[in-house]
This record gives sequence, C-alpha cells and structure tokens, in this order.
Amino acid sequence: MDGRQAASGRRAVDVSVVSSGHHVADARLHRHCAALRRAGLSVEVIARGAAGDAPVGADFRPLPGRGRVRRGLSALVLPIRARGRVMVTLDPELVPSARLRRALWPGRRLVVDVHEDYLALLADRAWARGAAGAVARGWARSATLLSRGADVTAVADEHVPPLAAVRRMVVRNLPDFGLLPSPSALDPVPRALYVGDVRESRGLSAMLWALEAAPDWELDIVGPLAPAAERTVERWRATSPAAGRVRFHGRMPPQKAWALARGAWAGIALLEGTRAFSEAIPSKVYEYLACGLPVLTSPLPRAARLVEDAGAGAVAADGEAAGAVLAGWSGQRREAHRAARAAALRWSAAQRGAPTPYDELAFAVAELLDRRPPLAQSVAAMADAVAGAAAEVAEAVSAAAPAPASAGGGRRRGGEADSAGGPRAAGGERGEDEFGEDGTRRQWAAG
Repeated sequence: MDGRQAASGRRAVDVSVVSSGHHVADARLHRHCAALRRAGLSVEVIARGAAGDAPVGADFRPLPGRGRVRRGLSALVLPIRARGRVMVTLDPELVPSARLRRALWPGRRLVVDVHEDYLALLADRAWARGAAGAVARGWARSATLLSRGADVTAVADEHVPPLAAVRRMVVRNLPDFGLLPSPSALDPVPRALYVGDVRESRGLSAMLWALEAAPDWELDIVGPLAPAAERTVERWRATSPAAGRVRFHGRMPPQKAWALARGAWAGIALLEGTRAFSEAIPSKVYEYLACGLPVLTSPLPRAARLVEDAGAGAVAADGEAAGAVLAGWSGQRREAHRAARAAALRWSAAQRGAPTPYDELAFAVAELLDRRPPLAQSVAAMADAVAGAAAEVAEAVSAAAPAPASAGGGRRRGGEADSAGGPRAAGGERGEDEFGEDGTRRQWAAG
C-alpha cells in the first residue's frame, strides 16, 4: 500500500486538525485551516458540527453527539482515527493520547494549539466546581505539561502557558482577511455587531443595557448562547422595549458571521475583567478593526490600549456608559464616530495582504513534513484574494473624515504607547519575524 494511504484504505492527508470539544464553525479552527491550505497542505478536520460549517477545502469528519462523557471518550480515540502525518490538537484532553500516538507511530508529528489559559478559563465555568472542578484543573495542568513536548506548541498569547516548550510559537488571534468582508458603506440605521460566545462574562447584560440606552441603534449578536444565560435572554425579550432591535443569530461559521459586518457602525466587546480575559485581547477586537468598524470595548487593559492608541473607538466601563457612547455616535458626537471609523479603516488597510501568525505556524507544519514552501509563494494566494479589497479600503479611507489625535468617543488613559512587542517565533531565535499585539509585523534586530 502507498505510504500515503491510511490503514483503512482511505487516502491519508498532510494535517489532521482535531477537536473533541470545539464546533467546526470555531473561528480559530477556520483560521488554522485557511493558512494550512495556503501553504499547499491537504487538511482533514475532525470535530462536532455539520459539513456546511466546515472550512473550505478541508475533508470534514463529524463527531456524533456531545456531552462531557462523550467528549472524554472521544479524546481517547480521536488521535488514533486521525489520518494526517501531522496532527493539530485544539483541546487539552487530546494531548495525552496525541503524545502516545506520536510515540507509537514513527514519522507522526504533533502540534498542540493552546488557545487559552485553561486554568483561568475554568474559573469562568459554573460546572467547574467541587470534585468536577478539581478533576478538570488536574487534567488541565497535566495537558499543559505534556504540551511542552510537542513538535510545535502554539499559544494564543505571550502569557498563555506553557511558557517554555521544545518549540513554542505565539499565534495571536489576528484576523485572516480572507474570511472577512471588505469595509462597506454604513447602513442608514445605526447597527452594532457582536461575534463570539454569548454569556454574562462576555458582556451579555452590558450589551442589552447599552441598546436600551441607545434607542437609535440595532444590534446583531452572533454566537452560541450559554445555557446559563438562556433565562436571562428570555426575560429580557419579554420585558425590554429594545427587544425588537436586537437579533440573536446563534452559531455561524466565520464567513457567514462576519458578513453581518457589512454596513455595521460599530463592533462591541464588553467582556468582564475575569482572570481569563484580563490579560488578553479578544480576537473580535482585531476582526472588528479589520472590517473597518469602530470598537466599543470594556476596560480590559490591552484591548483598551489598542483601541485608544489607534483612535478607533471608545472604552466603556459598563452598559450605561456603552449606551451613552452609542447614543453620542449617532447623535451629537457623530463626528467622533466618523473619526473613529476613519482610524479603523486605516488600521485595516495597513494590515491587509501581510502574512498572519497562522501562516507562520503553517510554514512550521510544512517544515515538519519537509515541504516548507517559499514564503512569497505561500502568501501569494492570500495577497491575490485581498488585492481588490485593499483598493476598496483605500477608497473608503479617503472618503472618511480624518481622525483626531485622541480616540473617538473615549477618553485616553495617560496616552500610553503600545510597548508590548510580539513574542519570539519558532523557538525565540533572533532575526525571526514577530507580530505585535497591534497586529503589525516586527523584526528583532540580529545580534
């Protein structure tokens, strides 16, 4: 049998992207697959969900059912089912069996994607209490320790553990412009957009409160509604005068979700300052900016600094303050909104066409397969895809009002500059490209 044939007779693939818990519509999963495909690699995805939500060009193999027991059982067998010469795991419970797979099957390689600080995330989950929480925390610690020995350990930010590994790469959640629409003209009616998990810690009540305080605005909410928040939403819909102006779309794959950015006036990210979020920049903040949307963010330090330093939005401490910003942007502070939008459009235009951290990881995966393509060749497809969009962005920037020195609608807190450099890529060697948290590429000086 050909070496590229699986034991079952099915054709083997270069990379298996495997998740026991994530839905196939997950945005980071889609960004991984898009970059791997740009690098010329064949990809299969094993995850929950329907084929219509799967990444374009990937061979999708759906998982049956859901639930923590089934998820735990899946974690034991999924690495064995994977056909790829390189496996990319997206969940901590997969790491032990994935390490075993690599040890037993010569030539198999492993990439562990640690997209969140798992211990911090558990503090935000109601089920992670008592005995269940203790087991989950022990598993998270073990998975983090084992992830250090992968061929490549990708972490979503500099502070995300493990802080040391055989080869540690920071793959920030910067936008993939191929999955996002080009900036467009504003809708006649002011409309805000939220994309992400829908739960209290992600700012659900603050968003609804803001819409009540800004009667000119509408809001599209895209993402799965947490079971604990269902009753809150039901009560709000039954009693709020703003209920008719808020639409809950549920889970959608990235390209469908972000199609709602066309015509939107702003993106909302009112996440609470929990342990999991306090040191992070939500990926949606980058994606709002990439779509040319002014961002209304909570005072998470790094997210607020990014928005304020770009002059591309405002910071609001709670729902009441957020509602005041929105009301001002459509009313007496309309010029502040124009300025923030012009700044967001400039940010978007400056980032389009550049390789993403996901592309850098895809090149590392290709290296594991001894098939690393030239950088220019690998990025050519993405550059072609965004060339037309870049022209549209440039036209929109020229038509927008120039941005003032300070952030539109928000107060600058000390005017601090973004001094946080991106993490060292591919093992931290000097001279390699890096990405700062503002989304720009940076170069470490040699020597």
